[in-house]
Amino acid sequence: MNVVCRREKEREMNTGMKRMATLVGCNYQNTEHELYGCINDVLAMREVLVHRFGFDPSYIELLTDAPDSLIMPTGANIRTTLSRMVDRAEPGDVLFFHYSGHGTRIPAPRTNHGHKEEEAIVPCDFNLITDVDFRHLVNHLPEGASFTILSDSCHSGGLIDKEKEQIGPTSTNRVGSFHRPKTILFDSILHHLSSLSRIDSPNIGIHLSELFGSDASAKFHQNDNHPGRVQLASPDEGILLSGCQANETSADMNPEGKGGKAFGAFSNAVQMVLKGHEIAPSNRELVTRTREVLHTHGFVQHPCLYCSNKNADAPFLLQSM
Repeated sequence: MNVVCRREKEREMNTGMKRMATLVGCNYQNTEHELYGCINDVLAMREVLVHRFGFDPSYIELLTDAPDSLIMPTGANIRTTLSRMVDRAEPGDVLFFHYSGHGTRIPAPRTNHGHKEEEAIVPCDFNLITDVDFRHLVNHLPEGASFTILSDSCHSGGLIDKEKEQIGPTSTNRVGSFHRPKTILFDSILHHLSSLSRIDSPNIGIHLSELFGSDASAKFHQNDNHPGRVQLASPDEGILLSGCQANETSADMNPEGKGGKAFGAFSNAVQMVLKGHEIAPSNRELVTRTREVLHTHGFVQHPCLYCSNKNADAPFLLQSM
């Protein structure tokens, strides 16, 4: 056990705080949407959480769509696991969610609030988890607990509804070479879901509600005049580190032909930055440095940071100094 990890363990014992994580990797194997590095991303993160940040392995839930996986990363399973983690949280606890997989953008249920499209991640069964779902989770945190989301997926900027932008859009959308983007177009998702629901409608919420019932996103089954819209928590302890801007794609690298291991470009950049710093950088510094790493290696995606001013300058995962 290294010095930093030992210090985190002692801090937990002295304060009674817990560090809990949910790690989700979706490779969509043997489908037209197959990715290659997503499971590797979360396996690598699990090692870092245990050996550097002092997470107890029993407090880490791993969901992947590997053939031998015990828990598949369906929409319902991811929501249940995240909800259970939030329900177990007590003041001062540190919660972490790392997602590596496809992301997408969907038409907003209402366009009069200024947004024409909104962000979602794509579980292995296409039961979308939206920005509103993450806002609900953050709003249910006990006072003093924090919830950090690291999403290595396309269109992940803004994935917590109403979260304050600290580092955001600075460029137009371009993609680099030699990678597969982690995105599934809305039309492809709509076609897939409508083929299962057998309903002829362009409204994706109708298909999700028909197929998944109460397990569908809260965005699609609220009954007020603004479906799925919720207010900010106060204080707001949500922290989002996104792999790219809302209008960009994130890269999935598969250098196996060169003897390497597949990985998500953003997840790998985060690992590189953390390895170069014994003391965890602040959330702001981590995102800034991952941008620099990606730029140096020829990637054009721009990681973003969304959180309160206080959390922007707090150490990543509240690692003690």
